Amino acid sequence: MDSAPGSFLQPDSFPTPFPFVLVLLRRMADHQPGLVEDALRELGFGRAVMREANRRWQAMQRSPRRRSAVARYRSVLGPPESTSTRRIGDLTSEALSWSLPLWPDLRFEVLTAPNGAVWNDWLVRAPGAPGPRLRTAADLVPWSCTVDEVARAFAPARPMEGSAPTRWRLAFDAPEADNGELRHYVAEFTWGLLQRVENVRPASPTA
Repeated sequence: MDSAPGSFLQPDSFPTPFPFVLVLLRRMADHQPGLVEDALRELGFGRAVMREANRRWQAMQRSPRRRSAVARYRSVLGPPESTSTRRIGDLTSEALSWSLPLWPDLRFEVLTAPNGAVWNDWLVRAPGAPGPRLRTAADLVPWSCTVDEVARAFAPARPMEGSAPTRWRLAFDAPEADNGELRHYVAEFTWGLLQRVENVRPASPTA
């Protein structure tokens, strides 16, 4: 299937980057169906179109003639808004980012290894955009913050395996807003954006 920009679903049906936004929303609908419904209305698409976008994206990934992961992203998102070189530990990675119509303060970022393989793809805060003030558990509102923002605000956070390739989990301690009691939480993210937070237990065994 040829998936040049603008032909992800049907020829000339949807301008990029709208189709890929629908792919992100399809996975987020598992945890936040109400927010996804609101987003679809804002974008002017229905659930059937969202499901079809996701189906075709999955078909692109599984095709015997599939392109490289970076090429697939370029085919549905167009040229990246920015490209930079990033040093992460001992690795030098290329970071590509795209703006999305639904989240103007976020960017979809793809990090590639030296051999061109994609080793991370998620939503991050746009350069210069103010992030949320994360001080207590009450500040952890779905879709308000990204993985790295929560990890920094409530360090040291412990990464945990997600329930799917596009999901991440973080375990951390955060104070309650009303009484300051420190409790242990597990936050789940889809495509790097917060979806839900589970109050697991008091942080201290004596609490």
